Amino acid sequence: MNLIKPLLKDIMITIREVLTEKDKKRLFKFPIELYRNCEYYVPVLIGDEMDTFNPSKNGAYSYAESRLWLAYRDGRIVGRIGAILNHAANEKDNVRQLRFTRFDFIDDYEVSKALFDTVVRWAEELGMTEVVGPLGFSNLDKQGMLVDGFDQLDMYITLYNYPYYITHMKRLGLTKKWDWTETKVIVPDKVPEKMDMIASISEKRYGYSVKKFRNMKEVRPYIRKAMEIINTAFARLHGVVPLSDKQIENMEHLIMLVGRPEYSLMVQNNLGELVGFGFIAPSISRGIRSSHGKLGLFSTLKVLSDLNDHRHIDFYMIGVRPEDQKKGVECLILRDGIKAIQSHGGIDCQTGPMLEDNANVQNIWKHFEHFTHRRRRCWSYQLH
Repeated sequence: MNLIKPLLKDIMITIREVLTEKDKKRLFKFPIELYRNCEYYVPVLIGDEMDTFNPSKNGAYSYAESRLWLAYRDGRIVGRIGAILNHAANEKDNVRQLRFTRFDFIDDYEVSKALFDTVVRWAEELGMTEVVGPLGFSNLDKQGMLVDGFDQLDMYITLYNYPYYITHMKRLGLTKKWDWTETKVIVPDKVPEKMDMIASISEKRYGYSVKKFRNMKEVRPYIRKAMEIINTAFARLHGVVPLSDKQIENMEHLIMLVGRPEYSLMVQNNLGELVGFGFIAPSISRGIRSSHGKLGLFSTLKVLSDLNDHRHIDFYMIGVRPEDQKKGVECLILRDGIKAIQSHGGIDCQTGPMLEDNANVQNIWKHFEHFTHRRRRCWSYQLH
């Protein structure tokens, strides 16, 4: 899709660093215009993006720094890109990587090259050996470039892009670093027998139980504990660093907004310690689509309508303490989750991105009818 008329093809591309709040808003609005006619695109709320790139509101800036750029042709914005230097991740993994992020562009290689070359130059100035992305500040950020599943409505927690992006990445010399997959699960009429059996054995053998909540106020204290599990359970994964207090607060805010008590799946041991969790909620993608990046009265009502429509469920995340893994905790979470979805007339459930080589997470769906319906990629560019 090329939004620029052929007559403008030969006009020089100008790359400008984003240094003002006004230009930041322009940068975050650009993809909303680029994907205006795409029925599968779900916009990121501009206010959320402004907060993400605000050092006073994003705790990741305690261990990271960032820069943003816009590409112009004949006074019009034709692309954008950002870069994140995550000092903590580099130190943890003993690498010298610069992350690229928010990479969007019209279908014109001159534009994508000019933008990516800008990031490469900064990486060279920093003495980096590799540029990787699209990645965010943390593993809870929206990241990864869609490489399959372009005809599927995006999730609120993921990013959409046109198929032509892949051609640009390869022409720019980027190669696959790793992939995430997203799974669609068909809600069964009853809990699979084997899963039910494993969950029952887990309860009896290890003393696990699923905590019941009456309202989200009761759930709130458990969200921070769940994020602490994320910090330990995912510590070994690619580029993952512990979430800061501010990042945990942001996740708590999101879950309190979209969560429901019956979908807040907390597993405790007989000492009352949280050992695993799952967060699911009705999909709000259709409501967010109507916002065009900014929630108003109409789009807020659409989101509220989504939250009362349980046919399509989003599985945001699941986590189990390392010492409690392979003891059936995942089956407990999914058993009670499926029962809750069934009781509200759910049809299907889709997962967020899961690393393709994370067998512990990938294998939990084997009890259900399921299929991979989206795949997204982290790309790598080696510096010489």
